[in-house]
Amino acid sequence: MSTHDHADPNCIFCKIVAGQIPSKKVFEDEELLAFHDINPWAPVHILIIPKRHIPSMAEISDADAPLLGRMTALGTRLMKELGVTGGFRHVINTGRDGGQEVYHLHLHVMGGPRPWLKG
Repeated sequence: MSTHDHADPNCIFCKIVAGQIPSKKVFEDEELLAFHDINPWAPVHILIIPKRHIPSMAEISDADAPLLGRMTALGTRLMKELGVTGGFRHVINTGRDGGQEVYHLHLHVMGGPRPWLKG
């Protein structure tokens, strides 16, 4: 496990994890939280986040590989559970130039019939 703070009091995703901001959850366990994106780009657009605050992919180490594997596997499982059968995308934006807007590691999983709003 990497040495990141458990939570950042100024992070919107940490506030969602803490229950201070509501979300439409689709999965939660001791390590991960998945919820519907409030500004979806596709008919089904969920975010999967670690509950532990990790600012971005630029901050992970080899020790985080199991966490990232769980996130991607969960994305596949949730798309099936949410009825997405024609394909989907896993996307992680990293840093300003990579399009990251919230500095808490998050995996976008998007699917459903085209056309999509973006992506």
